[in-house]
Amino acid sequence: MILNSINWNLKPEIFEWGFLSVRYYGLFFAVGFMAGYYILEKMFKSENIQQEWLDKLFMYVVIATVVGARLGHVFFYGWDHYSQHPGDIIKIWEGGLASHGGAFGILIAIYYYSKNVTKKSMLWTMDRLLVPVALAGMFIRLGNLMNSEIYGHVTDLPWGFIFERRGETLPKHPTQLYEAICYLFTFIVMFFAYWKTKAKEKQGLLFGIFLIGVFGSRFLVEFVKEVQEEWEVGMTLNMGQLLSIPFIVGGIYLIYNALRKK
Repeated sequence: MILNSINWNLKPEIFEWGFLSVRYYGLFFAVGFMAGYYILEKMFKSENIQQEWLDKLFMYVVIATVVGARLGHVFFYGWDHYSQHPGDIIKIWEGGLASHGGAFGILIAIYYYSKNVTKKSMLWTMDRLLVPVALAGMFIRLGNLMNSEIYGHVTDLPWGFIFERRGETLPKHPTQLYEAICYLFTFIVMFFAYWKTKAKEKQGLLFGIFLIGVFGSRFLVEFVKEVQEEWEVGMTLNMGQLLSIPFIVGGIYLIYNALRKK
């Protein structure tokens, strides 16, 4: 049989017990952080970096990512709703995290972490931290797939998904998978560069690769993604793309600056 489309009707909850509900989104989110901690621990041990630095970094990043990503979604995409229903802001288990907000949150957290804990530059921390963060981004996008959210336009490609739980009857681009694959590729490149080259000695190089890999792919995928809010209709570049441009430019600068130095 020739595959024409994929009927996607997976229930987002793994199980429900009374008021308690465990979702795939939350599971993937947790798995991403746990995998990130394990990878970062191996990296720190290879450089003889004290465990205390890792534990504090993990605490800073978890809080900054969740709070930043949630507030980014609230203010960049859903203010009309959340301004009228502020109680929904804390319901992150239902989905609704913006990677741009998470990035801003991490930048702020690493500034204070570098100033108060390592006494090293932010670039030193970001070059190491963002290797596993790219992998965590992949898991979060898989969680979006389980929630049947943030998908693309109608497509006749054989891997189009019919998101039945959203009332769709036509196959759409599974943009969650597109981004997940791009993030995984970014992680592989960064992981290889860290362990097999001297990239970590060129401050800002790995950070720049992350910014271009994650936000560059996000910028491109947005062209086939449905708008998240009605006010984005008719925009030449949507909010996700506009927010990605500064990160892409910053990534180019960081890579150029890192490579030109001896």
